[in-house]
Amino acid sequence: MPELRHQGPVFVLDLGDDENRFSPEWLKTVHSLLDTVADSTDPAALITTGGGRFYSNGLDLEWLMGHGDQAESYLAEVNELFARVLTLGVPTVAAINGHAFAAGAMLALAHDFRVMRADRGYFCLPEVDIKIPFTPAMAALIQSKLTPAAAIESMTTGRRFGGPEARELGLVDAIAEAAELVQTATERVRALAGKDRGTLAAIKSTMFAAAVAELRATTAKPAA
Repeated sequence: MPELRHQGPVFVLDLGDDENRFSPEWLKTVHSLLDTVADSTDPAALITTGGGRFYSNGLDLEWLMGHGDQAESYLAEVNELFARVLTLGVPTVAAINGHAFAAGAMLALAHDFRVMRADRGYFCLPEVDIKIPFTPAMAALIQSKLTPAAAIESMTTGRRFGGPEARELGLVDAIAEAAELVQTATERVRALAGKDRGTLAAIKSTMFAAAVAELRATTAKPAA
């Protein structure tokens, strides 16, 4: 399960050491750990990363198939996680240690910055191949962070991008060797940790107002 550790002004939220799918329990834990970050009063920044082969494989489809009557509320919780990270009042960076697929890739995109492992792992939005269209909310999130060309290439092809390809397309901002991934992510945000939280949150909320509005709407339907 996710864990939070503190390295100076930088919080590191470890998403887990398995596929880190968004089970209801996983979502509840992540929100609780984000509460810890949000409630802190000292200068802070946030890194999220995984502990194994995966950053995150996204939605817990097995749980969702067995709880179809809860699909709407489940997706609302997922969308709220995206919206919360997107507008968090501290600088954020996803240290993508391995595979980031579907909603897991969307979670990475919700961060201010992304650093991906150079030699292993894929960034992929496979919805076109698994025949599950993006919800308007998820499409809005992706398109708020990518150039039109990068959005078309990643959303309509289902292509798997390794670190160097992801950086070239603009899906991630930097790549690093596995042993240096978290340190590289830390260097990206450490100097930004003292930004005023209210101002930063307001700026992000304005920048991504359309995506946040879609994510927090109540009419979204499930997607992978």
